[in-house]
Amino acid sequence: MPKSENQKMKMFYLVDYLKRNTDMDHTVSMKEILEYLDSNGISAERKSIYNDIELLNNYGYDINFKKERPSGYYIGSREFELAELKLLVDAVQSSKFITERKSNSLISKLEKMSSKYEAHNLQRQVYVTNRVKADNEAILYNIDFIHEAIGDNKKIIFKYCEWNTDKKLVYRNQGEDYIVSPVTLLWDDENYYLVAYDENERIKHFRVDKIRDIRVSDRKRDRNDLINEIKPDAYSKQHFGMFSGDVETVTLCFEKSAVGIVIDRFGKEIDIIPRNGECCATRVKVNVSNTFFGWIATSRGRIRIEGPETVRQQFISFIDDIRQGV
Repeated sequence: MPKSENQKMKMFYLVDYLKRNTDMDHTVSMKEILEYLDSNGISAERKSIYNDIELLNNYGYDINFKKERPSGYYIGSREFELAELKLLVDAVQSSKFITERKSNSLISKLEKMSSKYEAHNLQRQVYVTNRVKADNEAILYNIDFIHEAIGDNKKIIFKYCEWNTDKKLVYRNQGEDYIVSPVTLLWDDENYYLVAYDENERIKHFRVDKIRDIRVSDRKRDRNDLINEIKPDAYSKQHFGMFSGDVETVTLCFEKSAVGIVIDRFGKEIDIIPRNGECCATRVKVNVSNTFFGWIATSRGRIRIEGPETVRQQFISFIDDIRQGV
């Protein structure tokens, strides 16, 4: 390519070269900069590079000169520190809703935000027990469609899938479309869920990775009065595994050693009432379901349902059903 065609892009080439080849531990000399530009059909003199670096610093880049040997220029601070990029890489690799292919693509993009010397540190492998990656590449686009619909106050249309005994995802509802008024997206048990009102104005939960053929409708959402009342944070705390059930205010009695389990589930905002001995109590709103009872059961007696009595009896029946099935 003739030099004249690339000459106007000199500053872009300069920034890319410094970003990719330098960091606080690795510098490039003025000679190396000039040789790189020349190899890309760009002629430059030292004085023009000094001016370019000054302009780039004024714009917000952190280009420094290191006097100690080996001396040279390097990019100091970046948009993301290496530790932050490592955190993002770990999050991408350990998220089961992101496919293997999309994980690799995202990590490659994150690598470009560091120098080539730091990039190899981002080739990390996070091992998560029994982790199965999603195989639905469209999940990220599903999320985008849902946010678009919520922002535009529109309904969404999609098909919904479930697993069959052949371990294949098949359409529910005989492949007919679901038409819902989206409320919010929630993250629970390492899955994204769509919370929405269906056509019968019942609130439902849908796993986003099981949604197919999603599109935004021209129709406005229903029940905006109720939608505006839902607080996603509080809503997610009262649901267990996104299974529906009647909302009840439940009194839980628990050992002091289990306070962390209760706070992790319901948040620090709950009131913790000291009781005699090593016990405490709290009152929380929950959707009473088998998943909630299962959570209580896994505490092995450290967390107990104190009231209301109707919920206690439901839990006792839940345990009796398990015993009979053993």
